[in-house]
Amino acid sequence: MSRTALRICPLCEATCGLTLTIEGTRVTGARGDRDDVFSKGFICPKGASFGAVDGDPDRLRTPLVRKDGELREATWEEAFDAVAAGIRPVVERYGPNAVGAVLGNPNVHTMAGALYPPVLLAGLGTRSVFTASTVDQMPKHVSSGLLFGDANAIPVPDLDHTDHLLLIGANPLESNGSLCTAPDFPGKLKALKARGGTLTVIDPRRTRTAKLADRHLAIRPGTDALLLAAMAYVLFEEDLVDTGELTPHLLGLDELRAEVQDFTPEAVADACDIDAGTIRTLARELAAAPTAAVYARIGSCTVPHGTLASWLVDVLNILTGNLDRPGGALFPQAATDRTPRPAGPSHGFALGRWHSRVSRYPEAKGELPISALAEEIDTATPEGEPIRALIAVASNPVLSVPDGDRLDKALDSLDFMVSVDPYLNETSRHADVVLPPPPPSQSPHHDFAFNTLAVRNQVRYNRPAVPLEPGRMAETEILARLVLAATGMHGADPSAVDDLVVGQTLGKAVKESHSPVQGRDPKELAAQLTGVSGPERRLDMMLRLGPYGDGFGVRPDGLTLERLLAHPHGIDLGPLASRLPQPLKTRSGKVELLAQPIVDDLPRLRQALAERPEGLVLVGRRHLRSNNSWMHNVPALTGGTNRCTLHIHPEDAERLGVTDGAAVRVKGAGGEVIAPVEVTDGVRPGVVSLPHGWGHNRPGTRLNHAAVDPGVNVNQLLDGSLLDPLSGNAVLNGVPVKLATVAAL
Repeated sequence: MSRTALRICPLCEATCGLTLTIEGTRVTGARGDRDDVFSKGFICPKGASFGAVDGDPDRLRTPLVRKDGELREATWEEAFDAVAAGIRPVVERYGPNAVGAVLGNPNVHTMAGALYPPVLLAGLGTRSVFTASTVDQMPKHVSSGLLFGDANAIPVPDLDHTDHLLLIGANPLESNGSLCTAPDFPGKLKALKARGGTLTVIDPRRTRTAKLADRHLAIRPGTDALLLAAMAYVLFEEDLVDTGELTPHLLGLDELRAEVQDFTPEAVADACDIDAGTIRTLARELAAAPTAAVYARIGSCTVPHGTLASWLVDVLNILTGNLDRPGGALFPQAATDRTPRPAGPSHGFALGRWHSRVSRYPEAKGELPISALAEEIDTATPEGEPIRALIAVASNPVLSVPDGDRLDKALDSLDFMVSVDPYLNETSRHADVVLPPPPPSQSPHHDFAFNTLAVRNQVRYNRPAVPLEPGRMAETEILARLVLAATGMHGADPSAVDDLVVGQTLGKAVKESHSPVQGRDPKELAAQLTGVSGPERRLDMMLRLGPYGDGFGVRPDGLTLERLLAHPHGIDLGPLASRLPQPLKTRSGKVELLAQPIVDDLPRLRQALAERPEGLVLVGRRHLRSNNSWMHNVPALTGGTNRCTLHIHPEDAERLGVTDGAAVRVKGAGGEVIAPVEVTDGVRPGVVSLPHGWGHNRPGTRLNHAAVDPGVNVNQLLDGSLLDPLSGNAVLNGVPVKLATVAAL
């Protein structure tokens, strides 16, 4: 007998609602949930393949513990005993910074990944923290921190209402959106055009999104910040700046005008390979539109001036009066956000509070550049101990970080490593303990992170669609036990972690003057929490304290877990709305247009005016059916056009004597790979493209389908030395490479 269950898809940032078909305990089908308040039935190939992802036979089902050099199946008790025995001696002998933590992208796609890693890091007290953010999005966090005082205050385009959308380095028809949570992004772009709006795409590739655009400009990779600065110059020069209602909230407008004076359209045109007249037209159209939004993503972040490009995106939205207004770029308000504080000066945002041990890279948002992970393990210095133990949670940096070969060797040299991962992959194969979470159908789901980036305010929650299989452990319990084992509390009940967080959160809330529970008894409040588990009690607490919450009885019609459970398709909380100045946490209480780190980095951008790459440069790409490396192990999500090929323009192919389908050797600063050629005019001349996440050819993994067509690791072409200095983000795009036919070498 089959049944159905609802589940929010965890496979990308769109967070679409699914209706699962379940036979016994097996997911046999997935379709879009037409009643979902956010996605309204939209589904992409990843969501449709939920059952295949969920039931992948290569998923680990029991813990693995290394014995006599080999990973062998073990009990959960043996696994956590080994974790405690491996981590604690390192902390006690060498200090907490000798334990590194690496958090991968899937952490933000699970409830457990949102709730427990912060507790783990706080309990360890380590500064050796690395995440996928520094190969992806850290420039946007840093620019938001400098502008708004909060690294997580990221405005998103009001896709449903804007008249003019300028996309830079973003391909949402393939990615489904990033730092902009929007189910059916393609449909929203088509609706924009249908209502007479304008879509402009700036990208060195003619992506699926670019093909939909009214105008596509094939910019030279890595020059986005120059183009945006020139647009800002035009707005000032032609008296097109109109900050409107933003004006009283701005600080540094005149100083900003002075700083962009060198970036005339004529000065940047050759570097960007976009003529000056077109640049002026872009600025004029942006200013003339009734409403407009500039949105940029990974292509503009993973370049040498990623933070400046991210900053200039919001600068353009500000100069045209489109920040914080409907149809422009707005700050979402998630149901689990903290209780809104009164507007006014706050603590601000700081960079470089500590530095990495070897290359002295500054921290950003509490993290060090993940490109520095290998050297922090394998290089001795007089200043502090190297990383001797590593905790990797849902992370595969051997494939996702520059120079995976070096990191591969470094991981082998660790005293101890624990990996929380459903697969034995290129990274977890090095672990001494592997803790496998259950498949997503057996886990609860709420999107803590993505609701803070959603293009419409809403809240949804699913309990597990399928009960835990015998012998499995809930991911929330795995991470709670990991916290206890790593912080010297091994053997305590895992509920102690949730109780600790609840006690600390409520204890702080009752002391805050703006809190709905000011002056109340934390224990009395904790007793009111509902839910069948510690994670549910924490969700209930966050909902009650949040901007739409009941305030523990203060607002009877407010959100609680019980109310949310009564709405299985979610609760619509309304369109995005203007919120300034409340989100600002700068020391001035205003939008600080020209923070000192930005001023200090602008001379480097001026130097780029004269730079011209010689030969070919490399950019990455993503496929709609692929989000992370582990998706290559699902047959339904590979094959067809989702292949690891080198895209090259016909002119470059002819000049180099390269033919379609031929194997070529691609060489960069970090190494070389051999890949098949795909000749296409989808990339501009002078640019080649390899996709991210491939290279499944290392021994000791259990990714049987991925190993059949392993592809090559594009990140091996990079040596990890190129970083955006403000954010520590790896430079993955616009890097020089050389090509030669295999037969010629």
